[in-house]
Amino acid sequence: MSAPSRIHAWIDAIRDAVRDPAPVYAHCDIPCGIYDPHEAQIAALTIIRMDQLIAELPRPTPTSKPEEVDAYVAKLARYQLVKEQHAERLKQEIRVIWGDYFTADHAKQHPGIHDLTWKILKQASKARQGTNIADAQELLGQVQEFAEIFWKTKGATSKRQPSLQKPGGELVVPVPP
Repeated sequence: MSAPSRIHAWIDAIRDAVRDPAPVYAHCDIPCGIYDPHEAQIAALTIIRMDQLIAELPRPTPTSKPEEVDAYVAKLARYQLVKEQHAERLKQEIRVIWGDYFTADHAKQHPGIHDLTWKILKQASKARQGTNIADAQELLGQVQEFAEIFWKTKGATSKRQPSLQKPGGELVVPVPP
């Protein structure tokens, strides 16, 4: 068989394989994917920390030098950008766990999970739009509750331990058996 004929045969084989793919069934996007609400908790702590840093920023006065105003605006913009990014990351992590990991059986065992997920997504939007630290702390509390439910569905006990991060707070972690 000539080289061009082999190439055409190879292309035809690929075309046939792609044309009618066999259905594949899995409980998640990547079977046996790894899920963990840790990143969502870190994102919530980051939002709290950005609110703390914004609150600590010395505000310019009418007598401030232009470079002081510029420095204030630059820091404020960076803190807000980081808040935006982490709020979106938090929402993405929660959506993926809720949509790809939680099953109908989990929802039966934890009937409030859908409402809690909705509240987290709404609270993350509220926390990213303002600078009220209480809003960010409420978000962290909701994410911690979500994490506790998550670990229960894995058959694990969990505990809250100090985050040891600047914003304070706690992280929900599984307890090794």
